[in-house]
Amino acid sequence: MAGIGFRLKALLQRNQLSADLTAYTFAGVISAGPLLLSILGILLIGMLSLQVVSPPQLITQFQVSVTYIIAASLILTGTVQLLLTRFVADRLFQEHYASILPNYRGIMLITTAAAGALGTLAALFAFSGESPLYRVLMVMGFVLVSNIWICLIVLASIKEYGAILFAFFAGYGLTVIAAVSLNEQGLEGLLGGFVIGQCLLLGCMIVVLHRRYPAAGPAFISFDTLARAYRYPSLIWTGVLFNLGIWLDKFMFWFSTSGEQVIGPLRASIIYDLPIFLAYLCIIPGMAAFLLRLETDFADSYKVYYDAIREGGRLSHIDRAHSNMVRSARQGLYEILKVQALVTLVVFAAGDSLLQSFGISVLYFPLLKIDVVAAGLQVLFLGCLNVLLYLDRRQTVLRLSALFVVSNGLCTWLTLIIGPDTYGYGFAASLVITVLASIYALDRCFQRITYETYMLQKP
Repeated sequence: MAGIGFRLKALLQRNQLSADLTAYTFAGVISAGPLLLSILGILLIGMLSLQVVSPPQLITQFQVSVTYIIAASLILTGTVQLLLTRFVADRLFQEHYASILPNYRGIMLITTAAAGALGTLAALFAFSGESPLYRVLMVMGFVLVSNIWICLIVLASIKEYGAILFAFFAGYGLTVIAAVSLNEQGLEGLLGGFVIGQCLLLGCMIVVLHRRYPAAGPAFISFDTLARAYRYPSLIWTGVLFNLGIWLDKFMFWFSTSGEQVIGPLRASIIYDLPIFLAYLCIIPGMAAFLLRLETDFADSYKVYYDAIREGGRLSHIDRAHSNMVRSARQGLYEILKVQALVTLVVFAAGDSLLQSFGISVLYFPLLKIDVVAAGLQVLFLGCLNVLLYLDRRQTVLRLSALFVVSNGLCTWLTLIIGPDTYGYGFAASLVITVLASIYALDRCFQRITYETYMLQKP
């Protein structure tokens, strides 16, 4: 699947409606498939266990426990996600393939130690009232999911999207089967099934990575990623802040007066959680457009522009390549906006019927509408950040991620003070602010990129 961009371009170049639909479907499955499979897997476990697990509150405790595992693991591994992505990208560009696997093992060892230590401390002190088996399974799940994000980062960097999708399909397929088979054991059985499935998911991805790079080089394990030459503090903080920004409003609602205690120190918000969960299912079309344009038009125009600079092209050639790169970035972001706007209109028109079909009260509809808008803006923000990272604007991305955290925290805090009628608007407002700032930063970057490329080089 390393040639995913070529496959998508081949479909788009046919100029047929069926080929375009196939390309968008293919991109949607690749980009949002893991997210969709994860959500559906956890939902299926709850639905299939409803008649067996007693009391039903245990299912809620399981789903909340898994949600916290995912949130905490994303924030923890955010410290190395972008760092590892940059390291792998640089090694691929230099064709130093032998260093990828040893450094992945090094980051995996650090992640396992950090997640294990933090998880153990939480199990001993924060969950002291829960069963020993529950605490052990929570630590195991936290370590496994943290390592899954690390392995996913490497596979995504080498464009093994098909392998990622297969691993998530197999992993969450086994998660559902194992959890349903063990659901008579209650919460521990459900959580045990989750851990079993995550073991298969991680194992599948590790096998693919080792098959892709069987030659590990002279060192079995390496920590070059953390060496001074490859350590970028801005990427470390960006990874943490971006993931914190995504989850901050959820944490604030969970631990506000609208939240309620579920198990141990873990809380949830009945009012806020369900609409935002449904809204994230609506970003699949936007994610498809994002991957499609990033892997085709922008990636090509970016390569042409920098090839012209490296090879000493004429100024007219460089200017033309620059214009094409700017145009492709704008078209890509416009495509995300257009697709998500269409999805938003559909939800506005038929959202109440959709809620009723799932047996959900239409009282959630106003919050669902604003959450769908916010989720669409989040995809647009992600698109802006990826273009800026392509252009190596690390400090700009860091500032935007910090703005996202601060604006989300302040705006969500204001909505919690004002009352339920404004819930969801804080998250949406923070993304409006951040997206506008991102577009402004991207525009300034494109205006100055040729000057900075030539004039700010070290002698």
